[in-house]
Order: sequence, then C-alpha cells, then structure tokens
Amino acid sequence: MTNEIKTIPLASDHGGYEMKTFLAEKLRASGYEVVDYGTHTSESVDYPDMIHPLADAVAQGKFPLGIIMCGSGNGAQLAANKHKGVRAALCWNIELARLAREHNDANILSLPGRFIAFELAWEMVQVFLNTTFEGGRHENRVKKIEI
Repeated sequence: MTNEIKTIPLASDHGGYEMKTFLAEKLRASGYEVVDYGTHTSESVDYPDMIHPLADAVAQGKFPLGIIMCGSGNGAQLAANKHKGVRAALCWNIELARLAREHNDANILSLPGRFIAFELAWEMVQVFLNTTFEGGRHENRVKKIEI
C-alpha cells in the first residue's frame, strides 16, 4: 500500500462476483480493509441493488475510491454515474485505469468481470488506487462534467 487509502469498498452483481472475491482477497493481503457491498453469491441479482449503495457512499465522502464489477462493467458504471459527485470509469486495461485517475479524477473503477483476466484486473486496481489526479488543464474539464 503506497498511499493513505486504507479501506476500499467493492460491489458486484453475479457477473462480477468471482472477480470481486479474487480482488477482495488480493486487497486484504496487501493491507487494505475491504467493505463488501455484495453480492455474496453467484446467483443472479440486479446490479443496481449493490452498485447504488457503494456509489452513494463514495458520493457522500465515506470512501475516496471504490471498485465495482458486473459482467460487462457497463451496467455497473451507468448505475454509479447517476450519483452526483461520482465519476465511474469503465476500464479494461492498465492505461485506461491510469488515465481515468490522472485526467478524469475518476473515483470509481468499473471492471468487466467476464471479459478480462483476474490478474489484469488486480494490476488495474493497483494502478487506479495509486494514481493521483493531475489537475491543471484537466481540472476545469472535470468541473464541467456535472450539470
């Protein structure tokens, strides 16, 4: 752990459940506390039921960053971005995870649980958690996101 973030909230539907379980284990082994918003099985559920509580907690400042997953990552990201103050970024490679933090000040990483390898997801999580927002020319753009 190379930054001050100590606690990471995770949420997924059934399509991201296995990846969430894998990432939770990796995060704990790396010294993070994990808050698991569910789901807690691989049985079919509706992703908004898990994503909205996590996104609400990030929007309220309970956590600076969060990680969400569903099968494609799209539904989870769409639900999270309904919350004012949330900037959820759907990423499928390391560079996108880095740029989401550096240029967009993304505060939630959305991962496609059925489309990327778990080890790649872990690398992306590490980059996301340890990359800071550059500010500068990007700050004005980020301020224009909310309407």
